[in-house]
Formats: sequence, structure tokens, C-alpha cells
Amino acid sequence: MVAALALATALAVSQDGHQDAPPPSTASILEAAKRSVPLRTGIGVAHDAVATTSTQAQAFYDQGLAYLHSYVWLEAARSFNQALTLDPNLAIAHAQLSLAYTELNAPAAARSALERANVLASRANDHDRRHIALRGKQMEAEVAGSGSGRTPQDGAKLPAYRQALDEALTLFPKDGELWLLRGMAESTDPAERGQGSVAASIPFYDKALALAPGASTPHHYLSHAYENSGRLDAAIKQGAAYAAMAPKIPHARHMRGHDLMRSDRMAEAIAEFQAADALESAYFAAEKIPVEMDWHYQHNLDLLGQAYQYAGQMAKAEAVFTRSFAIASSLVVQEFNKREWIVFLLARGRAAEALEAARVMASHRSPLVSAGGHVQAGHAMLALGQFKAAADEGNAALHLIQGVEGGGLIAVPLQTFQAEFFLRTKQIDKARPALEEAARKARLQSGPDNFIQTLFTLEAMARAAREAGEWDLAGWAARQMTAHDPNYAGSHYALALVAQHAGDQKTAAAELALAGKYWSTADADLPELKAIRQGR
Repeated sequence: MVAALALATALAVSQDGHQDAPPPSTASILEAAKRSVPLRTGIGVAHDAVATTSTQAQAFYDQGLAYLHSYVWLEAARSFNQALTLDPNLAIAHAQLSLAYTELNAPAAARSALERANVLASRANDHDRRHIALRGKQMEAEVAGSGSGRTPQDGAKLPAYRQALDEALTLFPKDGELWLLRGMAESTDPAERGQGSVAASIPFYDKALALAPGASTPHHYLSHAYENSGRLDAAIKQGAAYAAMAPKIPHARHMRGHDLMRSDRMAEAIAEFQAADALESAYFAAEKIPVEMDWHYQHNLDLLGQAYQYAGQMAKAEAVFTRSFAIASSLVVQEFNKREWIVFLLARGRAAEALEAARVMASHRSPLVSAGGHVQAGHAMLALGQFKAAADEGNAALHLIQGVEGGGLIAVPLQTFQAEFFLRTKQIDKARPALEEAARKARLQSGPDNFIQTLFTLEAMARAAREAGEWDLAGWAARQMTAHDPNYAGSHYALALVAQHAGDQKTAAAELALAGKYWSTADADLPELKAIRQGR
């Protein structure tokens, strides 16, 4: 039975998605990466003087850097390849290609590019050789940070990379790229590209900005660092600067949406996600690039769908989630996030449809994604009152993740499922501590994606408690929602339902009024609004 599930303490915390889902069309990605590309404007400014006598090769190299720092991996690869067409001996361009290819899920090509950089390094200058060596140490740390059977020596790879960066900065103190890399290296994950920047990263990015006030990249990474540090006003300021300097970069608009959605400015956040979607759609049409080749497109759709859901615009949310669910991604984390469509269906009381979608997810080749599908199927079974079948789904998920790298991705969803199982099967003495622990761990997760996912997780807890007739737990979950986000209409609606059940009509009326205020742009036929108008 599910009651015997062994949960998060046995799960790894790594969330790396590269190694578990090799891309199905590596050859087509590499072919696209070698297509010629023009010099472009509106993508932000990056510059690092490299060992080439070709001004065009330098320009394309700089363009590659700008794209690389904005997570447009394919265009970065195209730009670096264009630079190499103009100067085949530009070793450092091969080193940068290794990073772009890594993010395009072409690890063999990434290793080959770095090997080529090392072969040509003898013809490069000190600056370029140093960057090539650093990329090698970074890749070593990335590899050491993934996979099973790690050794103590693997744990030393990241500190060694940081030390190498510090040594390089003593030799090249005016190298802005080195300062950016050093800021990123403050993260505990050597494979992250700035999204996980922490407070300790900020001084390094500030130094890079001081060296190149016209560069867009420091603003981008500062936005992430401030956001992850809970300094949303500063993050919004940096995000606005980044978006203004890189108006044709989808992530610049998306990044601004990140910060706005957590600052009671959801309408503005939606506009930013819509703008990012429009930029990406235009790019795919102009360049004839399949949407599956750009991880960011689907990621942006996911946040746009959740933003619509938050605002009560359920018709728009459904259309966006449907688009996203249909895209096949080579990234495990992106495929795992398909659960957001299932979460939406369950929230709208469509358990049978949620179960059907969960079955699709459970059939995925990745054990992590499949396990996520089984967990969501379990939630659907619980909503349908099929407790034995729900237990089977939970145990299937547990079986799949035993010994699988990246199990931390599913730790909170699995704990949440177990807590709901206890709740629905009236094991209340187990349900309360399980719910409290799942909520605590969910709220500890940082980042905008986790923020809104956690909000909807708490909402699902409150809904399950009400449906199980456990109104004390429903009230606790509703208070967790308001503590997590007091500006969400659903938080106040959940509090109102609890107050109504307790006969506290004054509190219920006040909470319903707040819910109506925050759902001011919701669908006119939203059932919750109808209930608010009727005072229940």
C-alpha cells in the first residue's frame, strides 16, 4: 500500500535533466546549428576581444556570446559556427560551441568541440587559452555533478573550477566574461547558466557591469540573483534594463514576467509572457525552426498558462497548456512539467481527463517523467474515489525512481500525493504531518516556476481537505496559501469556504470580496465568480 512509501529522504536532490532524455533528432539540431546566420540587432550587447584578425569573425563571436547569455542556444551555435567559417583557427569559438551544444542536448558534439578547441589552442593568445582551459574545468565539474557513483574527487571539481576562475581574474582583471562566469560559479550546480544565481553572485555581476556599462548580460544575471535572493524590486529594475537592451530576445521579456508575477502585477506579467511568445513564434516562422528545438518556447508557454490560471482566465490557460502538452521536448525537466496541464484539469474538476493525460505522461521513456505521470494518475484516481488504484500508481512511481539520478524532481509531488492518500482514506493522524511536511518543502523551493507551482499544490491540498470533509486541514491549507501569496484570489476563496462552513459569515463575506477583487480580469463564466456573486 501507499502508506509504506519511502519518500524524500531517499531521494537525490539533483534536478539535472540532460543525461536522462537524449534528444531524438541530434543530427537535425546540429544541421540547424551550422546554418549561416546574419549579424542581428536588438539581441543585447556582449563583447570579448579574442584572437582573430577578422572583424567579422569577432562580430559573430560577440553575437554568439549575446545569444549564449540569453539562453538562445541554437542561435549562439549558429553564430559561433559562422565565426569559425570566417576564421577556422578561432579556438575559443569551439570552446563556446561546447557549451551551446551541451544545452542543445548534443553531448558528443560538445565534447568534440572542446577537443577541437584544445587542438587549436596553441595558436591562440593567453586570453583565449585561459578561457578554453576554464571551459574544460567547467565541463569536468558538470560531468562530476551528474550521474551515479560519485567519488570524493568529483566533489572537488566545482571548487577547482572556482579557483581556476579566481586565478584567471588575477591575470585578466578587466575581463568581464570572467567576472560573469565567476558569478555563475557561486551556484552549487556547475551546469546551471545563471538561473540559479545567488546573493553571493551579485558582486561579481556588479563588477562585470562596471567594466561594460553598455552590456546587457550583467542585468540579466543580476535579475536572477536578486529574484533568488527575494529582492523583487531590484530584480524588476534589472529585468527592465535587460528587456530594454535586448528587445528581440524572448527570455528578456519572459524574465521580466518572472518578477512581475510575484509582485502583484500579474496582468503585466501576462503581457510579458505574451510578448515572449510572439517573438518566438515569429522567429520559428522566419527561420523555419521547429519549436521542439527551442526549450524556452515551451517553458514560456508553461508560465503563461499558469499566469492565466492564476488570473482566472481558464479558457486561455487551457489553450496554452494544450499547446505545451503537445510539444515533445528532449529535456526531462520540461517533460516533467507537463504535469501542470494535469494539475489544471484536476483543479477544474476534470479528473477523468486528468487521468487520460497522466497516462500519456506515464508512458514516457524517462523513468522520472513516467513516475511523475503515475503520481498525477494517482491524484486523479483519488479524486475519482479509486483508492486501491491510486495506491498502485504511487507504488509504480516509487519503483521507477529507485536509484535514478534526479529523483529530487519528484520528491515534493510524491510526498504531496502520499499526504492526499492519507487524507482521502481518513488516516488523519498521518495526513496532517504528511501535509505539513510536503507544504514546508514545497515552500522552500526557490524560483518563479516553483513559486506558482507551490501555490497550486497548496490549493490542491485545500481542495482535497474540503472534499474529504476535513475542514480544520482545509483551513490550515488555505492559510498556507495566503502566507505564500496573499494576492491570489484562490487563497481568499479557499478561506471564504472554510469561514462559511464554520458559520462565520462576516469573514466569509470579506474573503469573497477580496477574491472577487483579485479575479477582476477572470472569465465571466468562472464558477468561482458565480459563487461569489451568490455570496457562497
